[in-house]
Amino acid sequence: MNTTANIDEVYKVINAEHHDPFSVLGMHRLESENAMVVRAYLPNAKEIEVVELSKNNTYPMEKIDERGFFEVVIKDRNDFFKYNLRATDYVGNTFTFYDPYCFMPVISDYDLYLFNEGNHHKIYEKLGTHRMTIDGVEGTLFAVWAPCAKRVSVVGNFNQWDGRRHQMRVRGSSGVWELFIPGVCEGELYKYEIKTPHNEIYIKADPYAFYSELRPNTASIVYDIEGYEWHDADWMRERDSSNSFDKPISIYEVHLGSWKRVSNDENGFYSYRELADMLVEYVKYMGYTHIELLPIAEHPFDGSWGYQVTGYYAATSRYGQPKDFMYFVDKCHQNGIGVIIDWVPAHFPKDGHGLARFDGTALYEHYDPKQGEHPDWGTHIFNYGRNEVKNFLIANAMFWFDKYHIDGLRVDAVASMLYLDYGKKDGEWIPNRWGGKENVDAIEFMRQLNSTVFQYFPGVMMIAEESTAWALVTKPPYTGGLGFSYKWNMGWMNDFLRYMSMDSVYRKYHQNLITFSLMYAFSENFILVLSHDEVVHGKCSMINKMPGDYWQKFAGLRASYGYLYGHPGKKLLFMGGEFAQFIEWNYKQSLDWFLLDYDMHKKMQDYVRDLNKLYRSEKALYEVDFHYDGFEWIDCNDTEHSIISFMRKGKDWHNSLIFVCNFTPVPHEDYRIGSPFNTTYDEIFNSDWEKYGGSNVGNFEPIKAEEISMHNKPYSMRLRIPPLATIVLKPRFDRKD
Repeated sequence: MNTTANIDEVYKVINAEHHDPFSVLGMHRLESENAMVVRAYLPNAKEIEVVELSKNNTYPMEKIDERGFFEVVIKDRNDFFKYNLRATDYVGNTFTFYDPYCFMPVISDYDLYLFNEGNHHKIYEKLGTHRMTIDGVEGTLFAVWAPCAKRVSVVGNFNQWDGRRHQMRVRGSSGVWELFIPGVCEGELYKYEIKTPHNEIYIKADPYAFYSELRPNTASIVYDIEGYEWHDADWMRERDSSNSFDKPISIYEVHLGSWKRVSNDENGFYSYRELADMLVEYVKYMGYTHIELLPIAEHPFDGSWGYQVTGYYAATSRYGQPKDFMYFVDKCHQNGIGVIIDWVPAHFPKDGHGLARFDGTALYEHYDPKQGEHPDWGTHIFNYGRNEVKNFLIANAMFWFDKYHIDGLRVDAVASMLYLDYGKKDGEWIPNRWGGKENVDAIEFMRQLNSTVFQYFPGVMMIAEESTAWALVTKPPYTGGLGFSYKWNMGWMNDFLRYMSMDSVYRKYHQNLITFSLMYAFSENFILVLSHDEVVHGKCSMINKMPGDYWQKFAGLRASYGYLYGHPGKKLLFMGGEFAQFIEWNYKQSLDWFLLDYDMHKKMQDYVRDLNKLYRSEKALYEVDFHYDGFEWIDCNDTEHSIISFMRKGKDWHNSLIFVCNFTPVPHEDYRIGSPFNTTYDEIFNSDWEKYGGSNVGNFEPIKAEEISMHNKPYSMRLRIPPLATIVLKPRFDRKD
């Protein structure tokens, strides 16, 4: 082989295993010969010539290896110049292009340092694909982290998916490979071809891709995520200048693929833009403050509901393009509705195109399955102790707030991150360095995650789905907490649903199930949740959890929702629960909207709508959710009648409400409860009103407190208590009071 390059280095390029093909390919100065040399490797080229752009000189290249390695020495030149390559293939086709190996590195050493340190909070602006212009040449920068790979190439339609064509260079010891490819435009499909340390060839999607093909296809797509014109400045300004703790938060949890569908065919989805119009209008009509979306990051399997993510930076293409999802969020904000998305940093699937064994090694996960796998889920666990993995996840959280204006992340399966033995038997897990079961790296990751997010976006919500009694989940890291703003109250949910599922005859023996939550209600910033997990896998829909006949089921559900809205904590209800869908949720089909043609279902929808209206209009129900000052028992001990009564209070004691909940189908006349005020009360809400499908037992006249002490209160009042119902009383106060 007659070449000016080192023959071993040339063979590395030809064999597609060079860590720095720029040291061989492109233009180089030959100091000893006062000449310039240009080398190129195009396996399918018959002939190539170098075209000097400024002078239009052409220099035919010599094919020095039949596998497609070309070289030309340009004598009496020692200056670098801009050039194109003009190649002719064996069919006679000629194509001209800029040589990708004539460009300098793009990502700075400081960016790489921050990434390896785990502190590049916007690494998504460097890794992945980015359209740009370099020296007047338009193209796309590709960058990926694969530190143990022998070689990484970009493959796509633009190079016939040939991994020999666009071999990338590794940036020192950072493990980051990059290549600027001229002429690659938005919309191009691509993947990374990786030669592993064991000489295996993996074809991987881009972990930092902004857009991906619709499943079952798995290629990443070059996409310019910049340029969307937002119209939510007022919303963003208000959000970032206030906190949500003393605001009403009523969340409508939604799976976009099954809320409404065009058809029940596999791809019968509405688009982000269509859903923006339909869903926003509905949520606004119903009075919810926020929408929470089941995961919308790219995932290959519909049956995972989005919880097995392969594209953490890509909004799923099931419903459209990334800017279509921006439109969805923008439309929500313009209508006063916040957007929360489910986020899954706890685990990832083993799909071949995803993160698993990305460069042939356990890169994003642990190598030992005792540390790196969830046996119940069949997924990998992230290695939270590796800086670049932490950076990947923390930057991903930042990405959704930064690029999509998301208002909150509900962090899935936090308990599985906190405990090394989660879902594992003895011998299936490895203790931490002190012999305990706590995942120290995950704890530190969550603290760093929340601290970083709130540093940039102080008005957003970080919500933990944490199902154990782990302490200080919503307390700041500097006090030993995890730093979340809210925690799902799974204990309340389990007790509440167990109680409401009982026949009313037995509830008197289990009243502690609906009162015990007040023993810990103010230990964290809780959200009371009736989520998707409670209406699947044979658990029954909300209406079918209720015992009794048809009327009692609806009455019981209304009473339970009334209790939910009276209990301290923010609120969440999964779609379909608001109109009492009878069947369990099925991700493959639309909700049963036809049920609204039936009187009781329409009245249930009206009831939930009015509950939201009551909730948002009464400060007592949301201003003091996380302190004892906002709640006071009147009577929690009437187990014989399964009746409880309590008071909710706002920051101003004048903003007070009294709730009375009857969890049996027995009405009561002249039922006396204690009253803290010697005043007149009005019944402002009653789940048994006829307009909601009830029996219309109520207190239709003002109720005057009497000077008869009861329930440790100086006064008391007599009430009519409807069957299976929640009533809400509001005290009257004169200005002088």
